Amino acid sequence: MNNALRDALAALLAFDTTSRESNLALISFIRDTLAQRGVAAELFYDESGAKANLYARLGPAGDGGVMLSGHTDVVPVDGQRWTVPPFTLTERDGRCYGRGSADMKGFIACVLASLDRFLAQPLRMPLHLAFSYDEEVGCLGVRSLVAHLSASSEKPALCIIGEPTAMQPVYGHKGKVAMRCQVRGRACHSAYAPQGVNAIEQAAQLIGHIVRVGESLRQTQDARFDPPFSTLQVGTIQGGATLNIVPQDCQFDFELRTLPAADVDGVLENIAAFARDQLLPAMRERAPESEIALQPLGAYPGLLTDPQGDFARWLAQWSSSETFSTVAFGTEGGLFDEIGIATLVCGPGSMEQGHKADEFVAIEQLERCMQMLGNLCDWMRAD
Repeated sequence: MNNALRDALAALLAFDTTSRESNLALISFIRDTLAQRGVAAELFYDESGAKANLYARLGPAGDGGVMLSGHTDVVPVDGQRWTVPPFTLTERDGRCYGRGSADMKGFIACVLASLDRFLAQPLRMPLHLAFSYDEEVGCLGVRSLVAHLSASSEKPALCIIGEPTAMQPVYGHKGKVAMRCQVRGRACHSAYAPQGVNAIEQAAQLIGHIVRVGESLRQTQDARFDPPFSTLQVGTIQGGATLNIVPQDCQFDFELRTLPAADVDGVLENIAAFARDQLLPAMRERAPESEIALQPLGAYPGLLTDPQGDFARWLAQWSSSETFSTVAFGTEGGLFDEIGIATLVCGPGSMEQGHKADEFVAIEQLERCMQMLGNLCDWMRAD
């Protein structure tokens, strides 16, 4: 591993960019790294001003070119038993340890370490850099960047997202919708339970319906994905105050992970219709103030790029791997694809190591990523 790559990775890992924290210090580091090389960067802030996306372009003006995309936020280390400092680079046994080393600061470090090579070449098309915030909580931050690119007359044609895929090209993943359901009933003493409306029991009926809907999704399968069908599951639930009070409120969160061609709106309407038509009328007979509210928490579309197209063929050459696959996790790729940017996923490390204590990326993976970026640079070089 060369010094430029090691230094970049060490600097990136030192920033605690857990999604609940600001990423501005890291973004400033990247902006300064670019500025030292004469490359200007645009920042797109969130409403609080505490987080930002960064976008920059190298090479000639005009539309087209290739975009390298990655997220700067990481998942928490709370409750995990680390044997190395999570926000310090620890290098041993051919591995680089630290929170975000695999997911996905290793890729960003490779991009930064490759800047001088790209800048030394007369490029025949632009190279775009896009680094976002709040990907780990539903691809929330990148949307302002997507809107900017959608309106731009110099939009990239192709995008490589450097999520950890063990440097195997990926052409597809499922979409996701996260929802919150809030059930309001009527509280009363449990000795007079029929006089109240038990919010937990009503939520349980709705959860049962969600489970049945999830089972029905198995009927539509696509063997390219694992599991080969859309999934629906409840992840959290809260309700009640004490055993001798009929609970007035209950809240639960559920998520839908869909095949790219799935009817997301139809599934959500099925759930909403059961609440509206089957549960609420009986609840309101006893307590007119009863309510069931469904609130979206976040969503991103699936990705399905043609693995037989020219872009896939080129990425296979750059990454020295012709094995294409899909992945279970999501990315911002579907959002880029929706605005006409053909997107594939390929990056160093494995999600088997991501989100865990002692997260690491193998140095061999980083070196393969550097080689991929070098091959991309050669392909983009003007004749």
